[in-house]
Amino acid sequence: MTVQGSENSSRRGRRSSTMGGMPLNDMPWWRWRSNVRSALHMLSDPVFQRNVWLAGVDGYGDVTDAVYRLVEDTWLDNWSAEKYVGTIFRDSQEAALVDTAVLRVLRIMHQVGPDAPVSAYLEHAGWPEAVRAARDAHVRMSVSDGEDPDQPPRTLEVLQIMTRSA
Repeated sequence: MTVQGSENSSRRGRRSSTMGGMPLNDMPWWRWRSNVRSALHMLSDPVFQRNVWLAGVDGYGDVTDAVYRLVEDTWLDNWSAEKYVGTIFRDSQEAALVDTAVLRVLRIMHQVGPDAPVSAYLEHAGWPEAVRAARDAHVRMSVSDGEDPDQPPRTLEVLQIMTRSA
């Protein structure tokens, strides 16, 4: 069952409790969704990447950590996000945007290696395209969840607390 944005019956009328504004319990696998959103958020923000990842600021992990969050539970490195429409992703458009982002980011990771320094990712010729794809997916998912896509990424500790506490 594919339901578009405002037509989603779980988003009409009474909203479920929220995780920082994101509705909980309207997506069965919202914890996985939260991890995917966190990864896409970090991968989609070049200012964050320079000011946090490149600067070595603690609390956010690195590019490899973000990619791991993107694919760890979902296995999006092995199959399409379309498989999760209705559980992690709201519709086929959201899934297609995530698939595009995953493929672009993984292509770069395979070329530079998972243990490469952050600078190797940021300087890769395909990185701007990967960032744009991640941004498209991040914006779509954030807006669908009622959140502002332009808020700075949350720390991994905050993400862990939010997904554990609900």
